[in-house]
Amino acid sequence: MKAVVIHAAKDLRVEEREVETVSAGQVEIAIEAGGICGSDLHYYNHGGFGTVRVREPMILGHEVAGTVKALGTGVSHLAVGDRVAVSPSRPCNACEYCLRGEQNHCLNMRFYGSAMPMPHIQGAFRQRLVAEAWQCHKVANGVSINEAAMAEPFAVTLHAVNRAGPLLGKRVLVTGCGPIGALAIIAARAHGAREVVATDVMDTVLGKALEIGADRVINVANNPEELSTYSANKGYFDVQFEASGNERAVRSGLEVLRPRSTLVQLGLGGDVSIPQNMVVAKEIEMKGTFRFHEEFGLAVDLINQRRVDLKPLLTGTYPIEDAVRAFEAAGDRTKSMKVQLAF
Repeated sequence: MKAVVIHAAKDLRVEEREVETVSAGQVEIAIEAGGICGSDLHYYNHGGFGTVRVREPMILGHEVAGTVKALGTGVSHLAVGDRVAVSPSRPCNACEYCLRGEQNHCLNMRFYGSAMPMPHIQGAFRQRLVAEAWQCHKVANGVSINEAAMAEPFAVTLHAVNRAGPLLGKRVLVTGCGPIGALAIIAARAHGAREVVATDVMDTVLGKALEIGADRVINVANNPEELSTYSANKGYFDVQFEASGNERAVRSGLEVLRPRSTLVQLGLGGDVSIPQNMVVAKEIEMKGTFRFHEEFGLAVDLINQRRVDLKPLLTGTYPIEDAVRAFEAAGDRTKSMKVQLAF
């Protein structure tokens, strides 16, 4: 089979790899669509992120969906020919965090396409993937395989909503309108947000934010004063989903959050300084959010039931042979929202 393998920064290759053997409780899947994530781009552009670095060749990818081609013994809820979205999250279900129901913090996590441990956890950008049957969630008839492959990033934002608490009737600010910020808008709408305002520094992504459900968008590079008007009377928003990882987005968000509101940090960045006195005086709760677990099944259900429409976020599909061109396109925010590979 062919696989997309990162060797070092800007050294991405399509290589031949052996197909793994299906064991009991597993299935073999012909991968058909795979979305390029921000972490994949970090590996491609920089060879890693933070202290994490690629130290051996690693198959990338974790946003995938495809068709079941073979079943291991003991698999009864799936059949050959079923289309499935595959959760890349493989916790051990035995460590202290898993036993507390916090599988996203598993001490022995095997998340596809991760260079954190050594040897690296190989990813899912390959033509054939052998996965545990419990990772696979059936895709409904009429739902495209491309939509199904977006279940993983959508699950990330559903976990962020879970961290934020009830959104029914709440006013929500989303800062950063890349793929995760856009999906946060959709997730907030699906959970009953009364109003969603989105900010970014690029008009192209803000236009997409309006298309998928934002009530108002603000280009904070050109018109920062439009956001500052929300700071009157101690603030306006009940919840902020911060998806840019930018310090200015955090600080400006704190200014327009009302007392006893919540800031959920989705975007990854470096160390930032925050106006601590404002956090104290307005009793703002700041929460991190990391990956997901049970939310993956919910993501697939919402897609299957047509409760959400993720199709507008797909801006390009490239054959596996053009993986380098796909990664270059995915890194261009002026043109791309979500780019996928076809296998």
